[in-house]
Amino acid sequence: MTAADNKAVIRRFLDEVVGQGRLDLADELCSPDVVNHAAAPERQHGVENIKTVLGFSLGAQPDQRWTERHFIADDDLVVVYGRREGTWQAPGFLGVPTPSSGKVSVELAHMFRLRDAKIVEHWAVRDDLGMLQQLGAISAGS
Repeated sequence: MTAADNKAVIRRFLDEVVGQGRLDLADELCSPDVVNHAAAPERQHGVENIKTVLGFSLGAQPDQRWTERHFIADDDLVVVYGRREGTWQAPGFLGVPTPSSGKVSVELAHMFRLRDAKIVEHWAVRDDLGMLQQLGAISAGS
């Protein structure tokens, strides 16, 4: 697979699995033993846990959308950097209570490693602190 092929897999994953909520496609685009390093330890291994984590994300922020997105690919790695916006609708995040709803705009970067056109690893760097501040869950001075 070329770097361009790998970027196409990640675009499809973000557009169809995440963007359209088609979690069933994760079985096609992810290795059965995919490792999601960005998830809680008990949710890091396997495609079913990818679906669980994405289900929580989509439930908490069903209108989430990328407003800026840049792809960089090198061999088997694809990095996506940008900004995602939406309305937070969950009562909490990472154990911190949040308002029942609120607009958020967060910078984030995701890195994926692929093998044979399937995602085998995922990492993420997100501005969770900025999101919690936008929701009023914590103050800037906390």
